[in-house]
Amino acid sequence: MNQAPLAVRASGLVKRYGDVLAVDGLDLDIPAGQFFGLLGPNGSGKTSTIHMLATLIRPSNGSARVAGHDVVKDAVKVRAAIGLVFQESALDQTLSVAENLRFSGLLYNLAPAVIEERAAELLDLFELTDRRNQAVGSLSGGMRRALDIVRGVIHHPRILFLDEPTVGLDLPRRRKIWRFIEKLRTRTGMTVLLTTHYLEEADSCDRVAFIKSGRLVKSGSPRELVESLGRYIVEIESPDVSTLARRLASGFGDCIKDGDVAHFRYAGEDVTRLAPLQGELGAQLSALRWRRPNLNDVFLWVAEGKL
Repeated sequence: MNQAPLAVRASGLVKRYGDVLAVDGLDLDIPAGQFFGLLGPNGSGKTSTIHMLATLIRPSNGSARVAGHDVVKDAVKVRAAIGLVFQESALDQTLSVAENLRFSGLLYNLAPAVIEERAAELLDLFELTDRRNQAVGSLSGGMRRALDIVRGVIHHPRILFLDEPTVGLDLPRRRKIWRFIEKLRTRTGMTVLLTTHYLEEADSCDRVAFIKSGRLVKSGSPRELVESLGRYIVEIESPDVSTLARRLASGFGDCIKDGDVAHFRYAGEDVTRLAPLQGELGAQLSALRWRRPNLNDVFLWVAEGKL
């Protein structure tokens, strides 16, 4: 079977800021058309990685190719192939909505008629049509965020970098944005690289990779990673959670402690076997709960270095 060509390939990618090592020998392969999530805690190197791939900053070492072009030697060709939505808005606050989109389209050598057609379609989708002649600075934060998405895709990029694209947006607008991006991916075969703190958004990724201290530590499909935790997460609440965690370590293994709650991984299929714990632990136990794991749990276990 022929494999899809790589939209992104990074090899030994390094970024230093003085004595700070932000990205440490990162290797990354993303096939064309894939929806890929780069996840990790604040300061893990996600944004620095995207900025190197998008030619905004130069790598300190290593190499990367995006859309087949070297990010250092062929930066102009890389920029022509990508769209980028920053954590912070890249819009000109003094220009109108329409003027911002016209300017962005012209940067990508789109014909004025094409810009007008795509802008009209996108503004209608995000319910911004009646704002097209309004200055961006007068829009609400949610409207500006939606317009940033529109600006980032108006030229139909081959690869779209989304760095925390929906931060601060309410749930209905976030869902609308993701429905649109999925529709665009289906129609154009666009590759998407996402960073996000809303891990439920990464559930739809074809593959995710967790980065910690600038290094890739875990990757796979969201389903594979969630299943690697076990069948259940057991949450045990206690006024003396440290003592209780030590007592249960032989049966459950490592836990993650959050205040007075210990989170354990449970691989057994019969969750009813946990019920007797309530009697065994007695006054030590304030509450006992169990639930299916999710990508947030993977994030926590990776961040703690326990997965």
